[in-house]
Amino acid sequence: MDTRTQKESGQILAAFIVPHPPLIVPAVGRGGEAQIAETTAAYEKAAEQIAAFAPDTIIITSPHATMYADYFHISPGKRAHGSFANFGAREVAFDEEYDTELRDRLCDECEAAGIDAGTLGEIEPALDHGTLVPLYFIRRAMEKADAPQSVRDFRILRIGLSGQPLTEHYKLGVKIRRAVEALGRRAVFVASGDLSHKLQTYGPYGFAPEGPEYDARLMDVCSRAAFGELFEFDETFCEKAAECGHRSFVIMAGALDGRAVEAEVYVHQDVTGVGYGIASFIPGDRDDSRHFLEQYLRKIEEQTAAAREDEDPYVALARQSLESYILQRKKISVKDAQMPLTAELTESQAGAFVSIHEFGKLRGCIGTILPCCSCLAEEIIDNAVSASTRDPRFSPITADELPYLDINVDVLTTPERIESREELDVKRYGVIVTCGGRRGLLLPDLDGVDTVDQQISIAMQKGGIRSNENYVLDRFEVIRHK
Repeated sequence: MDTRTQKESGQILAAFIVPHPPLIVPAVGRGGEAQIAETTAAYEKAAEQIAAFAPDTIIITSPHATMYADYFHISPGKRAHGSFANFGAREVAFDEEYDTELRDRLCDECEAAGIDAGTLGEIEPALDHGTLVPLYFIRRAMEKADAPQSVRDFRILRIGLSGQPLTEHYKLGVKIRRAVEALGRRAVFVASGDLSHKLQTYGPYGFAPEGPEYDARLMDVCSRAAFGELFEFDETFCEKAAECGHRSFVIMAGALDGRAVEAEVYVHQDVTGVGYGIASFIPGDRDDSRHFLEQYLRKIEEQTAAAREDEDPYVALARQSLESYILQRKKISVKDAQMPLTAELTESQAGAFVSIHEFGKLRGCIGTILPCCSCLAEEIIDNAVSASTRDPRFSPITADELPYLDINVDVLTTPERIESREELDVKRYGVIVTCGGRRGLLLPDLDGVDTVDQQISIAMQKGGIRSNENYVLDRFEVIRHK
């Protein structure tokens, strides 16, 4: 690769996806690394290319850095140390300098764009193995090439992932590149992350059919640099595949937004039961066909608009209620409904849950087990406002999110007491677990909840009920309106 054609102005010079198995470090593997020799050879090739770019800064996103559900953590301080001591190789250690100026600029960019990111709340300042494994190969490559000290003096920027939607991860990547360009940095992006952890029955995490499917899809996306398809990986599917790198890869994709990309896949191995993939992405000229987030948002907005045309009165009423409250801070009444209401809505009473999803992730869910209002329509109106603005697990929904919301309304039957879990069916019945004044509820037919044991366990967690306590079970059915 001829790096002389790269501009000297600030830019992302190249990006790589890489795995982080400690096993691959000989002092840790103690011979076991031989089984992933192909991955080692590909890693060495990637590291040599990174060294050849002589970057000022190496940006590393790692799933094992500090991670929060609603916040991107960017490592603070001037320096950080880390070693493989937790893996029996304390002697393999690194002391790295952070690019504090780039970090500060990125934090400013994120604050201006409303992206929840910053340096607060560091849990563990030591470098994690998701960062250390790439550094091990990069440092070795520079030593092997006898790189001058000026090249070896690169700094790093370490960023954790979050539980936010993939769209927010992509936005963060866009801001990373903007900060790089603004400060004139010559940077290389390293997206650290293993693929599925459920590829082989003999692996440490067992096998799931979603595992090989995830790896095949991901490596295909990488081979074509078809980054827009990264948004199409359903969250439940990713959880079942037990991957740890997808969000890391999406941030990297955002850093290459709007650029032509030359992609090359070096390796994919699954012999340990965990997927290890390595690929490089070299950005080229501007390409307006590769603004993948914009395209994805337009697609979701069009799908939501089309779905609104077919919404039944239950969902339409919930949407009108939350939109009125979010846009005007006005709670509608039943007579304000802009759609014909059925007799069930205006004359009957029932408990109801309003569930809101955005980009495939739960964004709010509030409901009532038994009716609290004079009619079901009022129940839905109240719970739609609560689900969108008062669910304690989430920040209130904002006006700019409205075009992307998927809304469900579940109308509950009267709960009935059951004697054992054998009377439950996760597809048909929801469950209520009660112990004294504590109670946890879980709706039926939820993605990722496949067994009665799972269903009860989650309901108990929601109610703060321990397995050794005496509790009772109730079941109920729902009519789901989408």
